[in-house]
Amino acid sequence: MIATLLGDELQAKRDDDGCTPESLYDLQKRYEAIKERGSRQELEALYMEVQRLQPHKSDYWEPSDLEGIKQARPPGPRAIPAQLSDDELLDRIYGGWLGRAAGCTLGKPVEGWSRAQIETYLAALGEADINDYIPFADLAPETLPRTINLHLLSSCRGHIRYAPQDDDLDYTVIGLHVLKTRGMDFTTRDIADLWLHRLPYYCTYTAERAAYRNLVEGRTPPETAYYRNPYRQWIGAQIRADSFGYAAPGLPELAAEFAWRDARLSHVKNGIYGEMWVAAAIAAAFTTNDIQTIISTATAEIPTDSRFAHMVADMLTWHKTHKTWQQCHESIVAKYGRLSKVHTINNAALVLLAMLYGENDLGKTISIAVQSGWDTDCNGATAGSIIGVMLGAHALPPQWVQPLNDTLNTAIFGYSLPKISDLAHSSAAVARRVLDQAMHNGV
Repeated sequence: MIATLLGDELQAKRDDDGCTPESLYDLQKRYEAIKERGSRQELEALYMEVQRLQPHKSDYWEPSDLEGIKQARPPGPRAIPAQLSDDELLDRIYGGWLGRAAGCTLGKPVEGWSRAQIETYLAALGEADINDYIPFADLAPETLPRTINLHLLSSCRGHIRYAPQDDDLDYTVIGLHVLKTRGMDFTTRDIADLWLHRLPYYCTYTAERAAYRNLVEGRTPPETAYYRNPYRQWIGAQIRADSFGYAAPGLPELAAEFAWRDARLSHVKNGIYGEMWVAAAIAAAFTTNDIQTIISTATAEIPTDSRFAHMVADMLTWHKTHKTWQQCHESIVAKYGRLSKVHTINNAALVLLAMLYGENDLGKTISIAVQSGWDTDCNGATAGSIIGVMLGAHALPPQWVQPLNDTLNTAIFGYSLPKISDLAHSSAAVARRVLDQAMHNGV
């Protein structure tokens, strides 16, 4: 375990902390030699040395504390009137839940695949692009470079009985539960306690597993986010945003703050911004069907000089110059492809790609998000959630919704095969309480 963590820490120092290849060269060589010898004591000593390594002066301003983030963000609409009846509010939230479940299910069979691998697989089955749930094919390895594992059959076309269990959906349930039980004033500690009591350890990954381990060892936030956690700016927090967006219709600042309280348990800097951005985007999607407005509203909740915000600017520029999503995808890969395929920034770029080229259509949006590769289930889920809220459940194509049978499988204790509509009703009740309290407070 320590060898893996140290190798990933060296990558984090390069990709996220701005350390130069020259400053890491000797450490990398020593790491490889020690790993070969298998000396845990030497690995432990080297890990401490790597953690102390200071990067050169950064070109970015990326605070992790809430006040610092607020000081570093641009002006923006912190609250937008959302005049929604109870029925309209429920429809929008139900659309978000369904869109997230559909996007996650679509992307699950090909998680971690590249765009080229996905398109090669589809072509072998006579399909040029994704236009439905992924088909399952039991082809010989020599016939096809990559095939879908049999245990993922339940996410494939014709075999879906409900939205399969996935961490991308588990955390949406967790977010709803903390809002139901702790209200608007929930804390990061409340999230931590909920993980320990309701979320199985082996259903966590990368940053969440590191933070969970740190909690068990007695550490508290924000130390849980950075102690032996090289995944602190990866995608884990970004997939946990949705319930906080559903809870704050038209209140992007509040949605982002909810998300910050959650993200700081396991992430720092851009890892936090990813969750804040998605929550704010969902909050904005209740008020407009203009994708550019949703993007600008969400981006106003994160630091202007962060790598995440610079990525958003890149995406808006490329969208103006590239006619097709495929052309824009090539620019994303060229600039951000060196990052881990489960990093926050490059995967958020694919969510933006899907939103910008998806033409306000759920199927097209989640298909672009998934066909683009990398963390396909995460990106399909996030893009589907935002568009689902924007459109509402009544406007979602049956092709994507009906196979789910209004049912979600989860690993969360106390939530055994819940109806998606029931979760949406609970989320709507939370949102109405949040809106009433915001109105009482003059927001």
